[in-house]
Amino acid sequence: MITKFATVYAGHVDLPDMGQMATPANERRYSNEVLSTVFQKTEDVARVMDECGYDAIWLAEHHFQHEGYECLPNILMLAVHLAHVTPRIRIGCGFNIAPMWHPLRLAEDFATADILTRGRTIFGVGRGYHSREVESFGNPMLDAEANRELFEEQVEIILKAFREESFSHRGKHYTLPPEVPYRGYPLKEITLVPRPLHQPVEVWQPIVSGSARGLEFMARHRIKGVISATAEELVQRWVRDYQDIARRHGRALQLGEDLILGFRMCIDDTAERAIERARPYFEEHAKVMAPLGMLRYSEEHVKAVAARQPQSPTSATLENGVRNRSWLCGPSGDIVSYLKEVERRYPGLDHVMIGWAIGTPRDLMVEQLTRFAREVMPAFRP
Repeated sequence: MITKFATVYAGHVDLPDMGQMATPANERRYSNEVLSTVFQKTEDVARVMDECGYDAIWLAEHHFQHEGYECLPNILMLAVHLAHVTPRIRIGCGFNIAPMWHPLRLAEDFATADILTRGRTIFGVGRGYHSREVESFGNPMLDAEANRELFEEQVEIILKAFREESFSHRGKHYTLPPEVPYRGYPLKEITLVPRPLHQPVEVWQPIVSGSARGLEFMARHRIKGVISATAEELVQRWVRDYQDIARRHGRALQLGEDLILGFRMCIDDTAERAIERARPYFEEHAKVMAPLGMLRYSEEHVKAVAARQPQSPTSATLENGVRNRSWLCGPSGDIVSYLKEVERRYPGLDHVMIGWAIGTPRDLMVEQLTRFAREVMPAFRP
């Protein structure tokens, strides 16, 4: 039963033009003053969401993007700030890029945020997709398999740090603690100090290609999944696969349980008006993300995602996104009807996330969040 609504905001600044015929992505350059407006924009969105009764705002960690597309380098610091300026909303890490961190530092920083926000910070991790970010931090993990191995080992360390009073780790990339003498005794284990107070720590990870290896890793470590902006036929398969693999690991989940299902959205009085309103933002998003191989509007797109292959920015249309339900465009009543269908299809699903294409301006985000809260969310309240 759907009871919680959230949004995901990757941290784009307002752009002066958008769409396939607008400024090419690689030619965008903005001043530091413009790029820093992302923090006020995030605060404005979080305040509105808190006032409207949303459960969580999910933020994404990214680096070095002078193009203005994703400009939040440290979402744990931002989560602490947002908890100080809002009374209730939770702040989700959607997601910390694990290969950018030492796993113990990430675990420590989250524990600090958990304590300072009184449990309002939600932990999430991902492998990342921008090679210039990982390379620039001195981790030459351009090879997909090496990146995956590093990520999996890092998550295992983080979970040990969260869940165990003290621990050790011997792996391919890390030996923790190093075998050295410490104040007269051999150091064999270490303890995260302090550990998160709010236990068990919820851990979330994006489901990007629906691979068996990825889902197996998540199930083995009891990691919850986020499926966002993905064609309906793929969602249906991944939800079933997640349930089946969890069952093999001893967890009997209802269909949709421990998952968040996300859509991009535009509400207007007719579907045609909503589509035309959303079109420039859809096109800008496709223009940015397709060269990185990050569109999931078809089976072919997902094969490219899994292989980290570039996609064509024009290989998907907004009309197709509406047909395959990765986008919800139309009157609020139609969106309620579809989400009620989703609720019946996935009886264990309780989280729905609405999201924004890169480039969507602050005022439109605020207007759409407010309208969704007034016209859609009440249909799912007791």
